[in-house]
Amino acid sequence: MFYKDLILGLVSSLLLVICVLVGVAFLTLLERKVLGYIQIRKGPNKVGFWGIPQPFADAIKLFTKEQTYPVLSNYLPYYISPIFSLFLALMVWLIMPYLTGLHNFSLGLLFFLCCTSLGVYTVMVAGWASNSNYALLGGLRAVAQTISYEVSLALILLSFVFLIGSYSLLDFKIYQEYGWFLFLSFPLALAWFASCLAETNRTPFDFAEGESELVSGFNVEYSSGGFALIFMAEYASILFMSMLFCVLFLGCDVLSILFYLKLVFLAFGFIWVRGTLPRFRYDKLMFLAWKSFLPLSLNYLIFFSGLKILTLGVGV
Repeated sequence: MFYKDLILGLVSSLLLVICVLVGVAFLTLLERKVLGYIQIRKGPNKVGFWGIPQPFADAIKLFTKEQTYPVLSNYLPYYISPIFSLFLALMVWLIMPYLTGLHNFSLGLLFFLCCTSLGVYTVMVAGWASNSNYALLGGLRAVAQTISYEVSLALILLSFVFLIGSYSLLDFKIYQEYGWFLFLSFPLALAWFASCLAETNRTPFDFAEGESELVSGFNVEYSSGGFALIFMAEYASILFMSMLFCVLFLGCDVLSILFYLKLVFLAFGFIWVRGTLPRFRYDKLMFLAWKSFLPLSLNYLIFFSGLKILTLGVGV
């Protein structure tokens, strides 16, 4: 019986990972199409029917190109870092709140925070191991930014942990049966979305990729397969953050098609922001994290803890 459960768990995890990777492929196509129409052009439309197989053509091209690496790089960390980055981005999907209880352990939110904290190291090691000043500067910027915004993400999560008294994502489904948390904490949802943009290094917070001064940031020395793995990790994180936004604020019925429509709309929101907003100034980014989002999330934390005490008192 134990072996059957183990095999079922492994097969289900493999299916989940494959579905995420296919989702990542088509998210890149969606991004290129949407950005094309925002900039009044077509986007990819040559490969196959309406350019739909374009992501697979790109994947084949990237993974069959010759792998180059800088002579002065620290080869092993340089090589392992993108692999570890994608591994973390896929592993965090295990907290997806399926009702079958596949991997739905009761400390899902803590597992998410641990995985995002480890993601900082992959960026740092990629920037350092390339042995390039540009890559190192891009890595340092990305690390400072990610750590700063993790604080607000953790505090926003803690507010909901206080409110529902659990780290499990399944409890968010139970508590949002009759009303979304979005209506209770709209400013918090906006802060969470902006923090997600900063956490995944997206416009207007893509300081690791300031083209004018840093070329392509921490991944400037990567080509072919290594670059593709970093790219896939970033888009898997975008999809995951969209999923988590839906779970936290927009109801959590993962068996409903509406949940996935909301997820796609939020992923589209990431792309829409990229096509619309210019890049922030770096000091403004830090100001936003420490002087705006931190007080906001702390205030909500106090508000939710007071609300919980009040409801407990009424219940008694």
